[in-house]
Amino acid sequence: MTEKNKYERVDEAVEGYTQDRQPGIEKDMDPKPVFEDENYKGSEKLKDKVAIITGGDSGIGRAVAIAYAKEGANIVIGYLDEHDDAEKTKEIAESHGVHCETYAFDVKKKEECEKLVKFTIDNFGKLNVLVNHAGVQYPTEDFLDITEAQIRETFETNIYGFIFMAQAAVPHLNKGDAIINTTSVTAYRGSPELIEYSATNGAITSFTRSLSGNLAEKGIRVNGVAPGPIYTPLIPATFSAEKVEKHGGSTPMGRRGQPSELAPSYVMLASNDSSYMTGQVLHVNGGDFITT
Repeated sequence: MTEKNKYERVDEAVEGYTQDRQPGIEKDMDPKPVFEDENYKGSEKLKDKVAIITGGDSGIGRAVAIAYAKEGANIVIGYLDEHDDAEKTKEIAESHGVHCETYAFDVKKKEECEKLVKFTIDNFGKLNVLVNHAGVQYPTEDFLDITEAQIRETFETNIYGFIFMAQAAVPHLNKGDAIINTTSVTAYRGSPELIEYSATNGAITSFTRSLSGNLAEKGIRVNGVAPGPIYTPLIPATFSAEKVEKHGGSTPMGRRGQPSELAPSYVMLASNDSSYMTGQVLHVNGGDFITT
């Protein structure tokens, strides 16, 4: 298998259960994820705030964007090239009376991260919340088959991009503002088939803790969320149809989570509800006990 093909599924798509590209397309999924809890009622916790959400076009990012919109935040969705998904998220967010912009970019490139932040400032005049969420994962059973190209792609997307986005955002953040980083349960319990992905999430967790200390004097809070098995486009883009079908079944709750079940954690960490929290990670994983 060539290095290029290491990033592509070789299984045929089975009834919407598998896809042939990373990070995946939500509109092509069957069944589709639950991205909105219709019983969730906003209470203006983020009224007039401006948030950037990378990977905000679909999955957890879409759910967060919609919850932020319900809380009154204006939003910029940063995404790679999933244009239809991004436009759908924009449409839903704006149905809640806020302004939402979409911005296609490559999170691996520092200059493009800087342009995304500049786009946000040019359009909204400020930035209050950065959600670092964009990521990829490439399962590999044999450790020796992990290529240099695969390692670079995973690290440059999953941790370089977080650092680049934070560096671009911090000059525009003020006391009470927040950075929220998406890590993973794999940072804490590992994953034999997702070794370099797990390593990047360990880096994200350490980055969160370290940056929180660096920015504490400025009153900028830095926290994270560590999802367990959540049904997002990354799942059919990563695994075979059989694994997608069984996804999350080994958790204590016996099921995978839905993106809508994570969104309230991101709301709390962006709002004054978490005013005395920094350097922390919330574990939303179906019951896995995590020691930190």
